[in-house]
Amino acid sequence: MIKALGAKLYAAWSYKKNQKWINRPLETQEKLLQYLIKKGKETHFGKEHQLQEVTDLITFKKNIPIRDYEGLKNYIDRVLDGEANVLWPGRPLYYAKSSGTTSGAKYIPITKESMPQHIRAAREALLNYIYETGNTAMVEGKHIFVQGSPVLEDKKGVALGRLSGIVAHYVPSYLQKNRMPSWETNCIEDWETKVDTIVNETHKENMTIIGGIPSWVQMYFERLTAKTGKKVGDLFPNFSLFVYGGVNFEPYRGVFDKLIGRTLDSVELYPASEGFFAYQDLQKSKGLLLLLDHGIYYEFVVATTFYDDAPTVHSLAEVELGINYVMIISTTAGLWRYNIGDTVQFTSTFPFRVSVSGRLKHFISAFGEHVIVSEVEQALKQALDSEKEAVRIREFTVAPQIAPKEGLPYHEWFIEFDTPPANLERFAAKIDLALQAKNIYYKDLIEGKVLRTLLIRQVGKEGFKMYMKSIGKLGGQNKVPKVADNRNIADKLEGFVIKNK
Repeated sequence: MIKALGAKLYAAWSYKKNQKWINRPLETQEKLLQYLIKKGKETHFGKEHQLQEVTDLITFKKNIPIRDYEGLKNYIDRVLDGEANVLWPGRPLYYAKSSGTTSGAKYIPITKESMPQHIRAAREALLNYIYETGNTAMVEGKHIFVQGSPVLEDKKGVALGRLSGIVAHYVPSYLQKNRMPSWETNCIEDWETKVDTIVNETHKENMTIIGGIPSWVQMYFERLTAKTGKKVGDLFPNFSLFVYGGVNFEPYRGVFDKLIGRTLDSVELYPASEGFFAYQDLQKSKGLLLLLDHGIYYEFVVATTFYDDAPTVHSLAEVELGINYVMIISTTAGLWRYNIGDTVQFTSTFPFRVSVSGRLKHFISAFGEHVIVSEVEQALKQALDSEKEAVRIREFTVAPQIAPKEGLPYHEWFIEFDTPPANLERFAAKIDLALQAKNIYYKDLIEGKVLRTLLIRQVGKEGFKMYMKSIGKLGGQNKVPKVADNRNIADKLEGFVIKNK
């Protein structure tokens, strides 16, 4: 009772405090921009971009171009080499390792000023839920956030690891007794072993909050059911809140309801190595509250114009509902006008709420892997080049298979061959290994047995042509997307697959 009362009071205080910036969004962002400029003036980046001359957003845009990781890589490499005051005063506290595009892994700086914002946002998301719903029963039980290993490497005096592993070091003391699993279990690198150990540690506990990427949590739930013969909701009768982020939960929702035995409240988070951007603040709304007072200044470019010669860059004051925007950020970690590659749509402008609409480029991220078109195409080319006999492909597309009839989920490749390989399984294995080499998240999911290796479904002669004709998009400028994060195309292609292949 005391803990529940304390949680309610803390939640009310947090809610009231946040209303100050929520109700003054543009003023809040303007103050933050001026603060970023002030801190950045004395850095190497600031001097090279004449930040000392920047007084407003107009000159800020003029002096600093929009960049992605590749564009900032020269500066980040200097930071990694141990140089101080490059992008932000001093040196970072951490490097968060995440998946890259053309350069392999990315190493995102996390500074003394940006790290607390990650923790603050996660805490506020839970407190906001308590304030909105009045549900405090969950604070009395055990909590688990299925995450990466907290074991960190040392890179010239700066700790390096996955963001989820870094965050594990910041669980507040008052939650330590409630946290599951044990530190030792959290440090297990092999995912399958880790999940089994988590199941053994938690199946008799009073679990009330469970969080993580849906695909990983689904695996945990399935192992719980296999071990106990019970639905998760019967095993944990006080389990009342699922917290997730990283991927769209909707494809998993039906499976979760079946595994749990009932529908739970859920809170969606929008964290990334580059910053914690938003969280769901209303149970009846899928929009996520954009965090404007958490060390991140936002700009937006309409996605369809992003690759134009001089696209218009919009401030928060200029955004409109329902338009797909590329989100550009400047942060207290020294990321200046940085394109994280995500696209969002505004669902509300007072307060500012967004929904994550995807990535700037086509992608697959049903399991958090962020596989993009270029990675798929490069992996396929590498496999083709390695074949002794000529293999020719007419068309292909790739989609996630989230709910196979048996075995682990996988990426399903629909390929129409002109000249097929002599051994289809061997060819698929070559593609898979090449894709793992290009995408660290995909490799982690394969090695952790969250996914099995990809499966090729051979499409019959002119199968893609017949598919495009069936949807009225044959010819012209119509193209088959090479990757999709859903099964809209894949399910229709089932009718054109060669059977028993």
